[in-house]
Amino acid sequence: MTHGTASARGLKLLAHHDLGGCGDGMQVQREGDALYVGHTGTSRAGTSILDVSDPGRPRLVTQWPAPSNAHAHKVQVADGLLLTNHESYPMGRPPQEPFRGGLAIYSLDDPFDPQQIGFWDAGGRGVHRIVWTGGRYAHMSARPDGFNDRIWVVVDLIDPANPVEAARWWWPGQNVGAGEQPTWPEGERYAAHHALLDGDLAYLGYDDANMVVLDVSDMTQPRQVEHVVWGGGSTHTCMPLPGRRLVVVTDEQQTDGPHAPQRDIHLIDVAQRGAARVLGTLPRPDASFDAQPMRFGPHNFHENRVGSYRSERLVFATWFNAGVRVYDLADPANPVEVAHWVSDPPEGQAAPASNDLWVDHQGLIWVTDRHSGGLCVLEPDDELAALMRAAALPA
Repeated sequence: MTHGTASARGLKLLAHHDLGGCGDGMQVQREGDALYVGHTGTSRAGTSILDVSDPGRPRLVTQWPAPSNAHAHKVQVADGLLLTNHESYPMGRPPQEPFRGGLAIYSLDDPFDPQQIGFWDAGGRGVHRIVWTGGRYAHMSARPDGFNDRIWVVVDLIDPANPVEAARWWWPGQNVGAGEQPTWPEGERYAAHHALLDGDLAYLGYDDANMVVLDVSDMTQPRQVEHVVWGGGSTHTCMPLPGRRLVVVTDEQQTDGPHAPQRDIHLIDVAQRGAARVLGTLPRPDASFDAQPMRFGPHNFHENRVGSYRSERLVFATWFNAGVRVYDLADPANPVEVAHWVSDPPEGQAAPASNDLWVDHQGLIWVTDRHSGGLCVLEPDDELAALMRAAALPA
């Protein structure tokens, strides 16, 4: 399959990989010379592992299928382990048997040949999004039995072969199995997506509830300390920039265009605990994308993981049919787009669907397409590379 660039500034295509014909890439993470990719689910692939020791020539080494009636579209790697989710698929439908939802845990003694050593059974519809950067606790969104949508769950990995639930938090009204009734406006959805941490605070995207802030000084007893609302829907990622006392937030576009409901990237000032305020939104790509098919709107950030490229000034985001966007937040009152890259539509696909991205320690951007476009490797031009070096956090 050929792959090309439709529009670019500051970024160029270095390489493309079709993921063995299973081009529905979702979460992507690089660890050393291994690149881990979870698949959205349509291809029925589960997890792919590529050798990227030569970034210009990625090589597929390992690929295994999705679990029965599930997808495993998320990957998290740290401390010699790989975590993947098992979630009912197709999404939005009750599980079909056989199905087992939860968290799969693999040993990475050989990073290209993971061996499963444990599983946490979530029940219900399984696990959606995992956050784990190493250590004892992984946290995630899951929909256990009895709940009307996803809640936030903490799993203790002190013994990875025998993981156990350590805590859960949900919006009052979600536990319908215990007799709770929804406490939010009819027609809205209150559901956990995932939380990113700044010290003892977890910034949790909660769909139409927008952002919930939890005190996790004791991870086994999370408690809400703030709720920030701006009125947009489908809040997805709330990424803190600790040294700036800012949080940058995506409201995920979940509806195909043309002219779907507007979704934005928001910038939140959290300098004063309990008094967070919305500063504004980041620039939107050209309005022509709104008239195109498929999704137009933000989805994922590069989340500044240790071991990757890290910056509290530059923000990297996917915008589905509008590709990858890079923003400079040097002046929070006036954020600017400094680079972008949009692929040609993959063969047989009405528009590109840039889904997730990872910026590695070399400054290369690994980006997946949601449907059939596979994996692309982008490299910055000299000007962007210089800006990235100047804006990088200390290693």
